Amino acid sequence: MPTKIEKDTYTGMETTGHEWDGIQELNRPLPKWWIYILYATILWSIGYYILYPAIPWTSGHTDGVLGYNSREQVAEQITEARSAQAGFRDRIDSAALDEIRADQGLFGFAMAGGRAAFADNCAPCHGTGAAGVKGYPSLVDDDWLWGGSADDVHHTILYGIRADNDETRVNEMPAFVATEMLSAADAGDVAEHVLSLGGRGEDAAAAQRGAAVFAEECTACHGEDGTGIAELGAPNLTDAIWLYGGERVDIVSSIGKGRAGMMPAWVDRLDPPTIKMLAIYVHALGGGQ
Repeated sequence: MPTKIEKDTYTGMETTGHEWDGIQELNRPLPKWWIYILYATILWSIGYYILYPAIPWTSGHTDGVLGYNSREQVAEQITEARSAQAGFRDRIDSAALDEIRADQGLFGFAMAGGRAAFADNCAPCHGTGAAGVKGYPSLVDDDWLWGGSADDVHHTILYGIRADNDETRVNEMPAFVATEMLSAADAGDVAEHVLSLGGRGEDAAAAQRGAAVFAEECTACHGEDGTGIAELGAPNLTDAIWLYGGERVDIVSSIGKGRAGMMPAWVDRLDPPTIKMLAIYVHALGGGQ
């Protein structure tokens, strides 16, 4: 509870009547400059409410005396930027990918545009640096499920993988155990054989049994040596790059449950020049073939 208001012995200033552990609070006024700034901001806010759109209504807002609209300004800036870029975009639209890469000015523009488009559309899955995460492929290495040439990358961006598009690339890793095509024991043996292809096998007998199953069930897509077939989107099983994890438990899970990740088709989402710039950018990240 506030105590009696009195004057402080040492400063001669009145107290507020509040006291904590014998310490009294002085009723010290705010500095004049602070008060003036407060009044100035109040006046400024009133002027802002009058000049600019500010007060919301149930179905809109006040337009302000100046009629300023930041959305219209942004739209004008976008229109101006597109107009300035139109020459480059038109050239990219009509040029082949190899021609774009051979033209230094056009290549630089495509890289900048592709980088921006990648950040807006691709980074949520592939990461800002395109290094990927489990289940989403890295775009900076030299391992490409469907081929890593500029044309292959362009085709993948256009039509996607297992996407809702007639031109999309389609192939699936069967769920061998879930569909009872293989037993769990067979899946374990095949996993051991796959590990042995990369020099990581630990059970020679299981690997030998798995090799026979692999030859019958898996070589049609992955090849007899397990190095994969890009035309089918079948990964190389002999290297250290694994989309869904390369540990034994991960490989057993892939064999048993199958894999069928989806890459969306961008042909109906982005315009042709943007898709070409994306293909140029991705191909140039370091892993393109």
